[in-house]
Amino acid sequence: MTSRISIDHISVDRRLHDFVNAEILPDTGISSQKFWSGVSTLIDEFAPKIREALDVRQCLQSAIDRFVVDHKGADEQSQENFLREIGYLEPEPETFCVSTPGLDPEIALLAGPQLVVPVNNARYALNAGNARWGSLYDALYGTDALPQSAPLAPGSSYNALRGKAVVRRVRLFLDEMMPLLMGSHSDASRYYVQHGELHVALECGRTTGLRHPTQFAGFQGDPSGPRTILLSNRGLHVEVRIDRKSMVGQTDRAGIADVVIESALSTIMDCEDSVAAVDVTDKILVYRNWLGLMRGTLQATFARGGGIMRRELAPDRRYTAPDGSPLILSGRSLLLARTVGHHMFTDCVVDREGRDAPEGLVDAAILTAAALHDLLGNSPVRNSRNGSIYLVRPKMHGSSEARISDTVFARLEDLFGLDRNTIKMGIMDEERRTSANLAACIHAARERVFFINTGFLDRTGDEIHTCMKAGPVIRKGDMKHTSWIKAYEQRNVAIGLRCGLGIGVRAHGQIGKGMWAMPDRMADMIEQKAVQLQAGASTAWVPSPTAATLHALHYHEADVASIQNTLRHKPAASLSALLTLPLAEEINWSEAEIAHELDTNLQSILGYVVRWVDMGVGCSKVPDLNNVGLMEDRATLRISSQHVANWLMHGIVTAEQVETSLARMARLVDEQNQDEPGYIPLATHQDGPAFMAAHELVFAGAQQPSGYTEEILHRYRRIAKERYLTCEVSHHEEEFETA
Repeated sequence: MTSRISIDHISVDRRLHDFVNAEILPDTGISSQKFWSGVSTLIDEFAPKIREALDVRQCLQSAIDRFVVDHKGADEQSQENFLREIGYLEPEPETFCVSTPGLDPEIALLAGPQLVVPVNNARYALNAGNARWGSLYDALYGTDALPQSAPLAPGSSYNALRGKAVVRRVRLFLDEMMPLLMGSHSDASRYYVQHGELHVALECGRTTGLRHPTQFAGFQGDPSGPRTILLSNRGLHVEVRIDRKSMVGQTDRAGIADVVIESALSTIMDCEDSVAAVDVTDKILVYRNWLGLMRGTLQATFARGGGIMRRELAPDRRYTAPDGSPLILSGRSLLLARTVGHHMFTDCVVDREGRDAPEGLVDAAILTAAALHDLLGNSPVRNSRNGSIYLVRPKMHGSSEARISDTVFARLEDLFGLDRNTIKMGIMDEERRTSANLAACIHAARERVFFINTGFLDRTGDEIHTCMKAGPVIRKGDMKHTSWIKAYEQRNVAIGLRCGLGIGVRAHGQIGKGMWAMPDRMADMIEQKAVQLQAGASTAWVPSPTAATLHALHYHEADVASIQNTLRHKPAASLSALLTLPLAEEINWSEAEIAHELDTNLQSILGYVVRWVDMGVGCSKVPDLNNVGLMEDRATLRISSQHVANWLMHGIVTAEQVETSLARMARLVDEQNQDEPGYIPLATHQDGPAFMAAHELVFAGAQQPSGYTEEILHRYRRIAKERYLTCEVSHHEEEFETA
């Protein structure tokens, strides 16, 4: 039996209670009694409101289900009128502008990549926290950003030809973004500083400087022979490191050993979709790692090359500015934390009626308490230099739920004695009702919103669930071409800009875009991901520190502030386009096409679920049907399970076909994972928790609230932990490793 502590109107798992008291609260000035009484009051006030909001979700979905069945073929205007009648669509707020105070430059002034990382993996979290700076040499050399065929193949030992290709590519970057007054960086033989200006000696014997002298930001070492030259472009910094004794530098005319660039300006430490946290032990690990980041004490050790390596947060970087004054730049990404959504509950804390408490409330309270250490200066390194706490709220439905989160944050500020709007809110636009009412959602938290984000796969899962009974949906791969998803992407930016979001002195927060899901395909990312900036994004998600370094090149090329100023006058895509259902107008797929679609979905489901349930891995690179590694989390699982559930409901596939495909895909997933330590085969354990979870996600998918996967995953993960008593191990850690 779990030991529990009763405090006011709540009962707290003793392990969580003791952890908070012993590790989080000391040095915050907040007593145990004050904290837990505050949590009790929070749950008393908001648990009923959250449960009521979830009931509203279900009532609205039930009304939509009845409407689409009773009004087959209803025109767009009739559908929109109906959604307004039931309150699904809200009145548009009067023109307003967000007024969030105290934002850090990484949010309000600078455009750059953003990482999302499971915070329960300390090594991942530290790698991401330190991904503010990345070696451009390493990122190009170690990925397919450069051709990987002979003679440029990386090989098992250093390929000098590939190294030269890297140097040429980086010199081209320097010439394009920080050009010299004459000549090329490729012609440089020496860099030095004189009278506060950067001088560059060229091979021809002449000396030049930067075409734009203000791009010289500082240096390290002796000005006559600096070891580091600091340049800047669009607010992003670039280090040119000089070391004539290094392997690379000794063969370089100017002695350049590396070029290191600012990469991931911000990172979401994720407590939600990318973690598998199902009980108090898991949650304490989540909270402890976040605490370690806020206190600057988090460490991770691991074996490499026959030795033991240790990771910890990087210190700030110190330079001499051109005028001779000290210059200090952050050595770390600005850290944000994503809580779970309103729909999740935890037995770590139970309310006065013995019901599990809303997990998002517990997350918000404990994450904020841990972040007090950063605000109070209890860490050798600072996260927010402007004294803010950044919490991202996922999966909210409409403005009433955004308002709940806003009020929760206000209560926490009162509890901890913080100024109003110290706790900033990120709004994830990943649910249909939020997309349709985005301006109202922003308005509900207009004094604390620090970002909105779009382009999420969860949005497709919710789209399918919303129209579950209307008819069969189109094939999954065709969703990206639908009118609703194009409207979703464009409206998010247009509405955000209209409400005052964006970067610049008059703007108040990020407008973000979604994840590049193929960590091994960096050449494709470099070619394609720049379009997100042209569409008005101030940030976009990448799957690794190396990807952040390569994606940072796009932010040197694009003047995001100028793009946003231009787009600010562009009207949002129509609401009717956003509300267009992704239904198949006619069923003309061949049996082979249907079978392939089914196999693709089920292989994806099994490949992800087996890691989640059996291994406790919330996000990792999962091979698809063609053995292409894709970053998978609960969002992709939600789409695949909802898609199969929809096709089952409307007779596109039969239960027998699904069962047959599940068995066949289980064998394929087993082959793909045969080298994984501790892997439990699916095909021979179809009565095991992983296979049963996948089975239920499909066959009970239509009945899951909003199509969410958490309830099923959590239930079977707990079964797996009890059955297997597995040691928690991290898989594929190289995916989030710096090059």
